[in-house]
Amino acid sequence: MGRTRFKVTITETLKRMVEVEADDMYEAELTVSDGWHNSEYILDAEDFVGVAFEAVPVLSNAIVFERRAGEGEESIS
Repeated sequence: MGRTRFKVTITETLKRMVEVEADDMYEAELTVSDGWHNSEYILDAEDFVGVAFEAVPVLSNAIVFERRAGEGEESIS
C-alpha cells in the first residue's frame, strides 16, 4: 500500500499593538483599521506570534465542498 497524500495549511499569526487617541473604542479601532488599509502599519517577522498546521488527506475522484471562514461562499475543489 502506498503513502497517503495530504494538503497541509500553514497559518501564521502576526500581531502588533498600536496606541491612538480616540473618543471611544469604535473610533480607535476604525482609526487603526484605516491606517492599516492605507499601509501605515506593515506587520512583518518581528510581529510573529505563532503558527498552526492543519493536514487533511487528499481525496481523489471526489468532490469536496469548502466553506471559507467569514466569506459565506462555498467552492468545489
